Amino acid sequence: MIPSTRYALAFAVNVALPALAYRLALPHYGLLDALIASGLPVLAWMAIDLLRFRHFDALSALVLASIVLSLAVLMSEPGRGLREARDPLVSGVIGVFFLLSLASRRPLVFYLARSTLARERSGQEIEFDRTWPVRPDLVRSVRLMTAVWGIGLVGENVVRLWITSDMSGHDADRLSTLIRYGVYTGLTVWTILYRRLYIKRRQS
Repeated sequence: MIPSTRYALAFAVNVALPALAYRLALPHYGLLDALIASGLPVLAWMAIDLLRFRHFDALSALVLASIVLSLAVLMSEPGRGLREARDPLVSGVIGVFFLLSLASRRPLVFYLARSTLARERSGQEIEFDRTWPVRPDLVRSVRLMTAVWGIGLVGENVVRLWITSDMSGHDADRLSTLIRYGVYTGLTVWTILYRRLYIKRRQS
């Protein structure tokens, strides 16, 4: 599968399909079941990857973790008063995970990049592991991407929390959803373009 097609498919499975499943299920089954429905495409994608390709998709795992966290907050006693803010809080927690991982030897984007490379070509992730300690430019790039994703998700969290606290009704829901997927799309596009630029610089 060529990279552009692969990225488009990954975006559809991890972002577009969960959003569509959530929107379709919400009017008929309620909030809890709609969240569960949004996780089904991601879970199916991960299962196919594991059974057919023996590959663990780190991005899908991250998306699924955010859905599970949303369910946990929704079903908790304090979560009953935070249902409108539920999604922003979860995305903010994930953004904080990105930023905290900068303190570790291998930040969170390292594992996302490794997963992408494994999908592109079998064995490429082994080469990635081997070159990681001896390529400071690679380390800087991965840390930059980790910081950008962390700041982006935390910033998205702050804006959407403000919307849910200052507005109400369908307008707030639509605006919050627009910002959410707008930020996810922007971060994904930036990552693809930055990766291409990095590879081009390495080859020049």
